[in-house]
Amino acid sequence: MVNLETKIHHTINDLINKLRTHQRADGSWRFCFETGVKTDAYMIILLKSLNHQDEELIKKLVKRLLSIQSTNGAWKEFYDEEEGNLSATIEAYFALLYSGYANENENHMIKAKTFIMKKGGLANAHDLTKVILSLTGQISWPNAFQVPIEFILLPRSAPISLYDLVGYARVHYVPILIASNMDFHLKTKETPNLSELLGGRHINDRPFDFSKSIIETIKREIKKLIYLPKQIRSLAFEQAKQFILKRIEPDGTLYSYFSATFLMIFALLSLGYSKTDPAIVNAINGLKTFVCKTKHGYHTENSTSTVWDTALISHSLQKAGVENFDPMIVKAGSYLLSRQQTKYGDWAFNNPNTPPGGWGFSDSNTINPDVDDTTAALRAIKELASNYGNFANSWSRGVHWVLSMQNNDGGWAAFERNTDNFIVTFIPIDEAERTFIDPSTTDLTGRTLEFLGNDVNLNVIYPQIRMGARWLVRNQEENGSWYGRWGICYIYGTWAAITGLRAVGISQNHPSITKGIDWLHSIQNKDGGWGESCYSDAHKTYVPLNASTPSQTAWALDALISVFDQPTPQINKGIEQLIQSVHKNSWETEYPTGAGLPGAFYIHYHSYRYIWPLLTLSNYRNKFLSQ
Repeated sequence: MVNLETKIHHTINDLINKLRTHQRADGSWRFCFETGVKTDAYMIILLKSLNHQDEELIKKLVKRLLSIQSTNGAWKEFYDEEEGNLSATIEAYFALLYSGYANENENHMIKAKTFIMKKGGLANAHDLTKVILSLTGQISWPNAFQVPIEFILLPRSAPISLYDLVGYARVHYVPILIASNMDFHLKTKETPNLSELLGGRHINDRPFDFSKSIIETIKREIKKLIYLPKQIRSLAFEQAKQFILKRIEPDGTLYSYFSATFLMIFALLSLGYSKTDPAIVNAINGLKTFVCKTKHGYHTENSTSTVWDTALISHSLQKAGVENFDPMIVKAGSYLLSRQQTKYGDWAFNNPNTPPGGWGFSDSNTINPDVDDTTAALRAIKELASNYGNFANSWSRGVHWVLSMQNNDGGWAAFERNTDNFIVTFIPIDEAERTFIDPSTTDLTGRTLEFLGNDVNLNVIYPQIRMGARWLVRNQEENGSWYGRWGICYIYGTWAAITGLRAVGISQNHPSITKGIDWLHSIQNKDGGWGESCYSDAHKTYVPLNASTPSQTAWALDALISVFDQPTPQINKGIEQLIQSVHKNSWETEYPTGAGLPGAFYIHYHSYRYIWPLLTLSNYRNKFLSQ
């Protein structure tokens, strides 16, 4: 019988060899950033609305949508979602009708329609879905989107302004402001009519809440502006347009996001741009480069994850024993070096005295760096920086940028410093707290501390590090877990927090560490692994998946490995399960463990089945088997 040590060595070598074959000529790894139906549906709607002749792409996207429809007619955002997801089903149903390759009398479409009506129809859709329905003339613009365009002119000294929103939210919200203020709708002779899906309800039915007074506050602040009414409105539209144009990436997309680019195209059309304007043509061509192939067919990514994948893979390979002079690592390093950002982006509004030095998420991203991608890239080039001057300079600028991005409360956010004005969350948009602001989070803070401790050799003696560690301790849940914003969810946050605290010198006997480990032990599955449902993200409380996923098992194990001096029975049982999961192809392997919008947007990273098992198995071997 093969012992555990041999299994670990064999699995690590298998993963290294698989990743070696996946590397591209430019040194990057590109794995599909796969989500649900949203981007595929929106691409079909976009191409049909613009009368853009690409039937082959539409057919491919239709094929995937049909292949992931449930037997009850609904579409889901994740495997264990009960019955289905209303907004996803509306989006897929609309896109399929619009495509011309499905009709409402087909059995699967009748089932979809029945599900939509059962769940309350269009009026109960997510607000982003309502935006799409408004843009295509299915519904009138809801009151929630009737924030005056003059909002964009409010100074940062006002109680609330556009720059209280984080950058990725701004690039979505400004196009919505433009189109809604223009009361813009684009219908063609082929646009389906979904009016019967309203179910007799008014789309603006929304109970009174504090958000109404926020809208009134915005209107009062607008009245303080010194311009004449006609001048101020035209100035606001022009400033909104320039805001968008200045943030278009070289590939034609807005901030490298499909969703923002989709909204940008409709906003520009509302301002009088023609469908053949270069800005719109370039945007469509850029979006087409986001198409990747999955086992269900062709899928449109919301953005590519190339920088993220490449950085994480290179780091995990080096942890697995691949030397930094190996051509695979050198090529990956050169690719990452070419993607370090040199421009001042929106991050500089709250951090104006720091030179650029961060990395973004996608291959085409040049102006939107984030802390997580930056620490990932820096981990990957650390050893190269010891041997090559150009990497050393890149390393120094990156580390300086990361340290400068710490929030005043001691934690780290993803994209911008101190962008946490809670008043913004009362703008009446679904999940405003998650989408509009960028506060410190346990996953970003923990992973940043892990980098600064393990790779920069900083510890809690340094005031910045001590502040970060204290922030994590303060923000632990009562049950011992930590909530992670960008992954699913409590396992992710707890892993980041524990490994971060340990890396900067917090004792394994510290009460926060002990509580976190006890919680991880308490949720270990009988098979030795760990698994958490996407419902945790939506409900903001831990919900077990009742199955084990490779990435969540690896995260939990990595946290345990960072604490214990010798392998425990729980660790070894988990390692056995993790090794088995590497060789499986099942729904658990494909379960989304990345988080976007609660209940509406989840991510299956195709790279994660390699990255996290490889890193965790390597950390186990390096700590317990190299003694």
